[in-house]
Amino acid sequence: MYREKIKVLDCTIRDGGLINNHYFTDEFVRAVYQALSKSGIDYMEFGYRSSRELYPPQDFGAWKYCDDDKIREIIDGIESDMKISVMVDSYRVKEQQFAPADESPIDMIRAATYVKYIDSAIELINKCHDLGYETTCNIMAVSKEIEPDLVEALDQLAKAPVDVVYVVDSFGALYCEQIEYLVKLYRAHLPGKEIGVHCHNNQQLAYANTIEGIIHNANYLDGSLYGIGRGPGNCCLELLVGFLKNPKFNLTPVLKVIQDYMIPMLKEIEWGYLIPYMVTGMMNEHPRAAIAMRKTDDKDKYAEFYEKMRLPQE
Repeated sequence: MYREKIKVLDCTIRDGGLINNHYFTDEFVRAVYQALSKSGIDYMEFGYRSSRELYPPQDFGAWKYCDDDKIREIIDGIESDMKISVMVDSYRVKEQQFAPADESPIDMIRAATYVKYIDSAIELINKCHDLGYETTCNIMAVSKEIEPDLVEALDQLAKAPVDVVYVVDSFGALYCEQIEYLVKLYRAHLPGKEIGVHCHNNQQLAYANTIEGIIHNANYLDGSLYGIGRGPGNCCLELLVGFLKNPKFNLTPVLKVIQDYMIPMLKEIEWGYLIPYMVTGMMNEHPRAAIAMRKTDDKDKYAEFYEKMRLPQE
């Protein structure tokens, strides 16, 4: 009834932090860590490891940087077998100093990139692999890529020591047939590597597309509590936990942290399915236009937004 190789990664703090510049309280991050640990989740992503030179600290919360000492403050005193990951945008980061993995609370470094910057991701992966970290490569906005370019990037990654390569539907534009095609394409060009899926919910397909990935042997699955993430958010972690039949998972702590923290949080920040995000997903566009529109007095003028998005973009 379940596939033991499947690993579930929670990206609540990392992807959710894109809504509020990573200003989550220590209390909330600790509550999430504790709940996920009790629920049997395999990985928790704390946020980004970003350069302070590029992202001034006065503009962002602690989870934009994910310093080792800050992570230790959160996890101190909590028993957990769950692993910790952080993400690095490989194409826009100054020189980063990583401690060897056996001296850090972090287990996995995730290199986020676009196909045109794949060399920067491979350089980062090599560096982190040599330091003892697990690594992934998350090829973002794959729905915009030209297949020959994507295949060339995959063939380069096949020679790198990366553990997992992710199909990332950044714009929530893909349908199940495309997820099937891409997962099979990745598997064909990445022998010996694990494949992951990270889906956004613009068209209410993040959960269905994640299941489609599972069907075709993607073993690393991303989700977030109550689907929190930029714009419409991600695949709901609670849906994944409920779907997967691995007896190690316990849904109750997940639901408790949602009830205690996520529901009140919705009064302060917005995420989830909304028509403007549906429109950008249907048109295979970045949600930035929808995000900007939701901050105006015209935030609910859906027809006008749709007509505007249909016009050729100058």
